[in-house]
Amino acid sequence: MSTNLTPAGWNHLYSGKVRDLFEPASPATDVAGAGDAMLLVASDRVSAYDYVLSPGIPGKGEVLTRLSLWWFDQLDVANHLVASHRDGERGHTALPVEVAERAMLVKKLDMFPVEAVVRGYLTGSGWKEYEQNGTVCGISLPDGLQNGDRLPEPIYTPAWKAPLGEHDENISFARTVELVGDEDAAAIRNLALTIYATAAKTAESHGLILADTKFEFGRDPETGDIALADEVLTPDSSRYWDAKAWASGETPKQRMASFDKQIVRDWLTENWNMAGTPPELPAEIIERTADRYSELLERMTAS
Repeated sequence: MSTNLTPAGWNHLYSGKVRDLFEPASPATDVAGAGDAMLLVASDRVSAYDYVLSPGIPGKGEVLTRLSLWWFDQLDVANHLVASHRDGERGHTALPVEVAERAMLVKKLDMFPVEAVVRGYLTGSGWKEYEQNGTVCGISLPDGLQNGDRLPEPIYTPAWKAPLGEHDENISFARTVELVGDEDAAAIRNLALTIYATAAKTAESHGLILADTKFEFGRDPETGDIALADEVLTPDSSRYWDAKAWASGETPKQRMASFDKQIVRDWLTENWNMAGTPPELPAEIIERTADRYSELLERMTAS
């Protein structure tokens, strides 16, 4: 299982819930062709409800990295990969051997403090809000929708990205404008909706439904362009369902056979009152989650 140990030749900069960020320890560090790239490493840590849980999911960091690299290669949008680590290239000489299968060489971006969330289906916290108010993140939706239903059209529901240890907060588009300005707020929203539409069609071609997802963006200080960053369309940042199961019309839990960490969320909901420290995940939940992550990677990247 991966740890957050610092790879040789790199200095630790920051650790999020799942990823660790490093910079070269000195100009002598072998990052040929990468300029002043940073090293973004996906760990096996798993988070839910803004808590990092224990233990982690074996192999998870590699799955997240491989799937992100695959998606970056599919999407016609600027991203944070340095030129020498695009197109899903593996075996890169600048990647430390101890983290090579779960690391990306990335540009330094000026990150926006916004998670660009797109929802194409009614589920999760959105379903709970809809049951009470007929809205999702304050956006009014038609009457009569059921848990798991496809929305009339995808909706953009941004969130403020809280520092580690604090809870992310759903925000309005108007609040996004206050945070990043009119032009960038609109650009982020449009990019997120466009990427979601492309990704949803791609997922459908692999027998999967992309129910919702979240993106992170930053500005490239050299070009001024807005670039897609962090992970993209992974089972950590997205809800994937089996398309045949969804079309079956069975109960919501059966209908929405998930290829993501919903297994973890469901277990926590049933076994924890959200007070104090979360309980340790049992071996069966860890194994089932690892299997679903691996199956998603195999199904999505199959030619």
